[in-house]
Amino acid sequence: MLPHIALVLISALTVTAGPIRKRCNTGPPAPSGTPTPGGPVDPTGPPPAPVVTPTLPVHGGSKELAGPEPLVFKSVLLGHGIQNYTCSAAGAKATATGALAVLWDIAPLFPGSGPRALSSEEWAGLTVKALHTTDIPLNPAVDAGRPYAADPNAPFPAAADLTLEGVQGPLRFAGHHYFAGSVPTFTMGDALFVGKKDDGIAAPTTADKGITGTGTVDWLKLSDTGSSRVTKLAYRVYTAGGVAAACTEAGQAESVPYTAQYWFFG
Repeated sequence: MLPHIALVLISALTVTAGPIRKRCNTGPPAPSGTPTPGGPVDPTGPPPAPVVTPTLPVHGGSKELAGPEPLVFKSVLLGHGIQNYTCSAAGAKATATGALAVLWDIAPLFPGSGPRALSSEEWAGLTVKALHTTDIPLNPAVDAGRPYAADPNAPFPAAADLTLEGVQGPLRFAGHHYFAGSVPTFTMGDALFVGKKDDGIAAPTTADKGITGTGTVDWLKLSDTGSSRVTKLAYRVYTAGGVAAACTEAGQAESVPYTAQYWFFG
């Protein structure tokens, strides 16, 4: 019997001395939608947030500006400044001689784009809000005889972000708009747009007529003249103000406050 007992004891010791297995993870399951190591995202989890690309607005009238396709969206900026005019004679329509404006980035405010996004109504009214609730962001001319004229030698103050009532966070300064001779020019950091007018349509009849109440400048489509960088196409939309009053004498000059959204594609 002893050999049999010894054999049983040896077998028991062999089992006891065997390797110990680690216990399987019995913790709580990962949240739905969490990817497992080496595996795909749980299809039952919430879908990822969509990436929203700002879309050029539709005018809604009998004519629309041609779209930017196949170019891609680059930026959308708020412009606030003045439109300049001169008069050839009393009773004549004032002739536009250029514009000056400061530009701010408003892409983060586009509806559906993120935590700072505005409603569609707020987005469409952003230019009106800026025109009527903020000062003209230009250095005023001295003794020009025109209430809104800018200093011709140094029209732009130091770069600064813009705070608008009801808008989360300041709008980032993006650049300047001016005319080099008769050529509309936009400087925007590394980007430059030097353009020419391709097409224009009258602003909607419901558009804000501005501080002076004299009318709203057109919506425009501008194309690159060949000197631009990063951008190749620009649009001026959601305009507010900017139209001169009727001329009362030859040589009359006028500066009219305006705002607009400027869209760039490249």
